[in-house]
Amino acid sequence: MQVLTDLLPVILFFIAYKKAGIFVATAVAIATTLLLVVYSKIKHGKVEKMLLINGAVITVLGGITLLLHDKTFIMWKPTVLYWIGAIALIVSRYAFKRNLIAQMLSKVLAPPARVWDQLNWAWALFLIGLGLLNLYVAFHFSEDQWVNFKLFGVTAIMFIFMIAQVLLLKAYWHEQDASK
Repeated sequence: MQVLTDLLPVILFFIAYKKAGIFVATAVAIATTLLLVVYSKIKHGKVEKMLLINGAVITVLGGITLLLHDKTFIMWKPTVLYWIGAIALIVSRYAFKRNLIAQMLSKVLAPPARVWDQLNWAWALFLIGLGLLNLYVAFHFSEDQWVNFKLFGVTAIMFIFMIAQVLLLKAYWHEQDASK
């Protein structure tokens, strides 16, 4: 479900953009995200925090985009989400003594505490950098190039970042029981 909630609005945004432009694509992304929120609530009885945050950000920034007929706000949306993620990682770790990366990955990884902190910082800095890169592409390249970057570029960058982490952390992987 996580991949669906992460990629479906982006893919449908991309398709709608190619067919009808940025404003129709924005409306499609808002509608898709809100439908995913409703579907998740009905199907699972709850909605993941990240989907709720994404729904709020896309509704507000996408809504302003449509209301003012100004694409700037939708172009800020990925950066806002990345920076919210980075802030959540840093604040959770230092204000609440909770490492969110460790909470998500402790079932498959068992590194020492300092490695968890390094991983947390790596993700926070990565998200900050990705937000800056989104802004650079959004405001220094064409709208079409930004839309392509949003789907293909960000997906490739995320994939490379995660593969690099897998390779760097392979010594800490839990052994999986093959009989399960």
